Amino acid sequence: MHIPDGFLDTKTVAATSILSAVGLGIAFQHLKKENQPRQIPLMGLAGAFVFTAQMLNFPIAGGTSGHLLGGVLASVLLGPSAAVVVITSVLFVQCFLFADGGILALGANVFNMAIVAPLCGYGIYAMIRRVVPGMRGVIVAVAFASWCSAVLASVCCAGELALSGTVRWETAFFAMTSVHAIIGLGEGLITAMVIAAVSATRPELLELHAHRLNARDLRAFIFYGLIVTLGLILFVAPFASSLPDGLEKVSARLGFGNNAIRQSFVSIPFTDYKVPGIPSVTIATITAGVLGMLLVFALSVILAYVLFPKAPGNQSKVVK
Repeated sequence: MHIPDGFLDTKTVAATSILSAVGLGIAFQHLKKENQPRQIPLMGLAGAFVFTAQMLNFPIAGGTSGHLLGGVLASVLLGPSAAVVVITSVLFVQCFLFADGGILALGANVFNMAIVAPLCGYGIYAMIRRVVPGMRGVIVAVAFASWCSAVLASVCCAGELALSGTVRWETAFFAMTSVHAIIGLGEGLITAMVIAAVSATRPELLELHAHRLNARDLRAFIFYGLIVTLGLILFVAPFASSLPDGLEKVSARLGFGNNAIRQSFVSIPFTDYKVPGIPSVTIATITAGVLGMLLVFALSVILAYVLFPKAPGNQSKVVK
């Protein structure tokens, strides 16, 4: 669902950039007040995992592929404000290092995938959790909220295309929501599986306000989480589906795919998730994936550290 440059007009680019800047600013302020020590490494792990998962396109019906957005997953593990920051970090690295999403359209992509998806998804998750108790409620809530997050992000994308005059609203709405309703099934299944695995190994990580976490166990969770993420890059990413994603398929079908442009004023080092100069496509993809994963991890950790409250009363350690 990464919008390239050329699909949106100037007013839509400006509006979504402003909305995204405001939303990100609010998330920063919230984290400065309520960020917890455990979130520093967890935000890095979440960013690395979401980046990797978004490389793993899975095929769906009609010659289309989809990938995880990760907004609900990050929100459930970290809280909605931290999720906004983490997904934004992923989108920045994807945009400037891999040409995945346009530079001018970055504000729209942040709004759709880093603000709408995690915030709306978490709100739906929280409402269902009040009705359905226990672990069954967690799984049901996270699966349905993840599906909703993918569909709602696609609705926003359709609105932006219509506002830009790229395609009529009715046409864009039906085309985007129909394909992302199917992609959302994969989003819900993957998110539910990850949350179920976390619940089975470190259930305390699902408690956003659990302050007393075993430091050794948390470090082990981060370590093994990075190992799993690296394994996905090494053994799964080279075999990800090459079919067009939902937006690419819709743009080709509706005839505005040729509007996409690649800006030349910024040099993109790893276009299409390939490291130049490496003759093997598989090794080039793996190398780009590992570099991207490490960069997202580092960026997310740095932001978490910068945003960690510095007041004396908030200097509690993860656990003694």
